[in-house]
Amino acid sequence: MAAKPCAQLRSVEGIQYELVRKKVKQLHLRVRDNGTVMVSIPLTASLEQADRFVLQNAQWIRDTRVKNITKRNKDNADLPDKATALAYFTAMSDKVYPAFAGVLGGQKPVLKVRSMTSRWGVCCPGKRQITLALQLYNQPPAAQIYVVVHEYCHFLQLNHSPAFWAEVEKLLPDWKARRELLKK
Repeated sequence: MAAKPCAQLRSVEGIQYELVRKKVKQLHLRVRDNGTVMVSIPLTASLEQADRFVLQNAQWIRDTRVKNITKRNKDNADLPDKATALAYFTAMSDKVYPAFAGVLGGQKPVLKVRSMTSRWGVCCPGKRQITLALQLYNQPPAAQIYVVVHEYCHFLQLNHSPAFWAEVEKLLPDWKARRELLKK
């Protein structure tokens, strides 16, 4: 297994960024949702080239950071408190649970809700726990039930293998269309 490239923190004219040397042909720039900047450069590129690249894209970096903050604020503006969301998702979970009661030994999983920025849900089979993103509350109901079913299916298959997707399809033949709703 190849070693993961080591990141180096750099700063140029007030813009801090994470620099990674990789087997790439050109320089790449990414602004993550949390506002951090990552730059990938070819193994042969100089640090000066990386700094120059960041400076050339400084306005785009600033604009993207503002756009990300605005989107995050908009997405979170209409969210209910966690207790309200938990009650809502518990009712949804209760409808899905009977299909998994056997594998769960007749014991419902613990359901939690928390703010998450990169996932809609997480299943921890060992803890018998499903955690759903508070942000899922603002998604269409068809997408919400898809996420709940998806997480329950992890009690049957731990990974995203073809067997896992077959389990999802048994309950939601239109799962792909439902998943697409989350990308909009």
